[in-house]
Amino acid sequence: MQTPTYASTSLAAELRLPTNWLDYTILAIYFVVVLGIGLAARRSVKTSLDFFLSGRSLPAWITGLAFISANLAATEILGMAANSAQYGAYTVHWYWIGAIPAMVFLGLVMMPFYYGSKVRSVPEFLLLRFDKAAHLLSSALFAFAAVLIAGVNLYALALVVEALLGWPQWVAIVVAGALVLGYITLGGLSSAIYNEVLQFFVILAALIPITVLGLKKVGGWDGLTDKLTAQHGADFTTAWGGTGIGEANPLGANWLTIVLGLGFVLSFGYWTTNFAEVQRALSAKNLSAGQRTPLIAAFPKIFIVFLVMIPGLVAAALVPNIGSKKSGLEYNDAIPYLMQELLPNGVLGIAVTGLLAAFMAGMAANVSSFNTVFTNDIWAKYVVRGREDEYYVRFGRLITVIGVCASVGTAFLASSFSNIMSYLQTLFSFFNVPMFVVFIVGMFWKRASAKSGFWGLLAGTTAAMINYFVFYKKGVISIPSDQGANFVSAIAGFVAGAVVMIAVSLFTKPKPAQELQGLVYGTRSPGMSEPPAEGDDAWYRKPALLGWGAVVLAAACYIPFSF
Repeated sequence: MQTPTYASTSLAAELRLPTNWLDYTILAIYFVVVLGIGLAARRSVKTSLDFFLSGRSLPAWITGLAFISANLAATEILGMAANSAQYGAYTVHWYWIGAIPAMVFLGLVMMPFYYGSKVRSVPEFLLLRFDKAAHLLSSALFAFAAVLIAGVNLYALALVVEALLGWPQWVAIVVAGALVLGYITLGGLSSAIYNEVLQFFVILAALIPITVLGLKKVGGWDGLTDKLTAQHGADFTTAWGGTGIGEANPLGANWLTIVLGLGFVLSFGYWTTNFAEVQRALSAKNLSAGQRTPLIAAFPKIFIVFLVMIPGLVAAALVPNIGSKKSGLEYNDAIPYLMQELLPNGVLGIAVTGLLAAFMAGMAANVSSFNTVFTNDIWAKYVVRGREDEYYVRFGRLITVIGVCASVGTAFLASSFSNIMSYLQTLFSFFNVPMFVVFIVGMFWKRASAKSGFWGLLAGTTAAMINYFVFYKKGVISIPSDQGANFVSAIAGFVAGAVVMIAVSLFTKPKPAQELQGLVYGTRSPGMSEPPAEGDDAWYRKPALLGWGAVVLAAACYIPFSF
């Protein structure tokens, strides 16, 4: 059964903000800077490698901040705040177990294969490891998913702008879509990445005042926990309370489905195969910088949870019936409600700009990865092959326009979800998890045959969809919430994909050993071994030290929320 929620197609109408000329000035300055970065980046675009991967020339700190900023989108801002308002402190799992280990795994284990093989995209790696069928299917699934997720950001942005500023929804969609289209078409990935670095700091400037003033409003952390405990019970403010097998809790999941479904399958599926993230690491100037990209991003990721979870908890405390018709507010209203209640003009302008920056960062990440995959992995490989490099740069700009237009068309698919985080996690369980199982089996098992990649990916995607749309939605199995169903769908997709890959591999021939060099763990290609540059002995340039430091710090953060 699905947890009853109040779903509507727009944010509450009464959430209109008292914006003035100062707020609009701040917003206008931000728009001008964003387009200026796009114009400046255009001068560096001379080849398709420049347009799609920034010429593999960016330093680790730039790609690291872009990596985390690309994730700071509708998922992070409205979605995670909504998650907290609905489920409480269980939101920490999406960060400390549902992100950090996978980001470290990507940096330490998978980036040497991605970067060393010189691929331009995640699906291209499957072409080298398996065959054209696996490559084409993964490219098509990723392109479809990227447009859907970009649509989530665009739709959420339009709703926020309509409710908070009074702009018509179509105006918000056109303005935001045009800005993203403008700076990506002009400067390619470099423009997107440098804008994402700017957006990272703008987003923090928006979230910090909301968090601080929200805590002050409810009497600090102690006042917040007292209110929530009285309203929802003690488990609402703990990470593991009530997660024993057979116990009831707001999340509708036990510790096993949290650890396996979220902590392993969904998390690793998203962070290690989602090209919208991996693309940032592939644009780094060398392998060391590529490895450090997700590791640098892991440290702010550990603490960002407080900036999105606390506002959601505050909203739940101030509006006890949030998410129901009685309150008139849905879970997605948590952040806009606090902006209306707490922020003065000027700060309000920064917060609105921060929200716009978040949605644009998420949309830009997915659009830039979409144009790369569609151009390089579909168009150049199977439709128009062997043309001059300039042709593919022009086509990349054209497909960017088409991708933005398609995102507008898919934006309204998210309207049926009161908690857009549930919608996004559903997409991840369908598209990212099956791709992850194909990667992980192929990368660690030499016997995995070329044919197994396609069938494993198809089986995993199909199993996840059947579990969600048939078993869960039709009530064949009882799962308390959408999020719990997503965890189970992810596990089902992973298991089905792995079983089918093993079965197919046992009845088909493996690829020759010489074709697996640098593609399977235990083998090495020339591109994977690079001598350390002079001065690269500093601790902050050592991926292993950064990675384990992030894991230990994330584990330590669990302690205050475990009791």
